Amino acid sequence: MKPAPIRYVTIGKFAEISGYSEKAVRRKIEDRVWREREVWIKAPDGRILIDVEGFNDWVESAPRFHAGSR
Repeated sequence: MKPAPIRYVTIGKFAEISGYSEKAVRRKIEDRVWREREVWIKAPDGRILIDVEGFNDWVESAPRFHAGSR
């Protein structure tokens, strides 16, 4: 049986797997580019966790640009 994929990860782990720096992640949270309970949550112990599914939804919600369009 396969283990369930992890949905919530720390900012540090998210930086490792996504390519975004920890500073960039914190800035997106501070600037409210990423909404609480959509892309990140605060755990009961106060740590900020990134919702990987929410991040994927955010990425897929961006307008699509075609090559050569400006």
